[in-house]
Amino acid sequence: MTTRLGADDAIGLEELRGLSLLHAQAQGIEPGAAQELLARITEPWGDRPRSWGRVWSAEGDRLTGQGLHLEASRHYAMARFPYPGDAPRQEAQRRCVAAFDTWRAEQGAGIERLEVPLEDGTAVCWTAGLSATDPKPLIVVMGGIVSVKEQWAPLLVHAEAFGVALAVTELPGVGENTVPYGPRSPRMLSAILDALSGRADVSRTAAIALSFGGHLALRCALVDSRLACVATVGAPLRLFFEDEAWQRQVPRTTLAALAHTTGVPPSLVFGYTRGWGLTDEELGALRIPVHYIAALRDEIVPLGEAAVLRRAAVPGEVTVLDDVHGAPAHLDHTRGLLLGAAVAAAAPATPGAVPEAA
Repeated sequence: MTTRLGADDAIGLEELRGLSLLHAQAQGIEPGAAQELLARITEPWGDRPRSWGRVWSAEGDRLTGQGLHLEASRHYAMARFPYPGDAPRQEAQRRCVAAFDTWRAEQGAGIERLEVPLEDGTAVCWTAGLSATDPKPLIVVMGGIVSVKEQWAPLLVHAEAFGVALAVTELPGVGENTVPYGPRSPRMLSAILDALSGRADVSRTAAIALSFGGHLALRCALVDSRLACVATVGAPLRLFFEDEAWQRQVPRTTLAALAHTTGVPPSLVFGYTRGWGLTDEELGALRIPVHYIAALRDEIVPLGEAAVLRRAAVPGEVTVLDDVHGAPAHLDHTRGLLLGAAVAAAAPATPGAVPEAA
């Protein structure tokens, strides 16, 4: 991506602190530990010792020195938040993947790396539970415009317990995914299914796709019948892309992250994404269950998206929680809902309860 963002886009430290806590908690970083690190940071961007990237990376380096590679990877993921917009964040992105790869090697042969080339870039996945002799139903997991695939490590180690194959990946333009985020992005998900065919039963694929990842998965489901379910939290459906009044109050971090992933200057982002919304006809054409979790106080995606989904009578369930974007105060509850929906859709014959997520 060539769009220059970060300090020049005036994303302030307080906004970064507030939006980052969800992502720290989702990766298992204790709130108190996250708050202590955030208190050390005095500069949101740049290369000085108390800048965002340097403080989080220093903790990652300390954990690496102790041989705690998974924990280090989580801290490097926070160091590159919300995207690699300066040199420390770019280095943190590299260290995040390297630390995860070291942890993966320590687990044995269960977790594999998959690179999927497309005509305008490469999508990368971590996979588990693949087998050419006994292909299992597939669950694909993907975050939004700021979430890297490495944060899903606890899920990968449970592939056998879930009775499924798993592939965790990233939205175009995020992490190692070099495909630009744009109108053609849904084909990336189909390309991943193509690449996994033969080692997973991709004919019954469930997607756990959060935020903007949910929008991409729904777009893919309109043209790829292999998707059997989409489970999402806070996915933009239509209003986010059309409501100009709403767009004017979207956090600067969201706007800048969209600019980074699309390669479009921040001032042009909403013009570029106009028309991405799902129409009533498109939503009505969905015949698969869509499990949508909305937050009453979502500051990024309008609550009205849940009503859009309900009016279209899409199969599945809509759950509304009293929370902010991503429902960080309800992580255990949302994980259970998402995993339960995905496992039921991908492997409906599997008896027993869904194992608890790590």
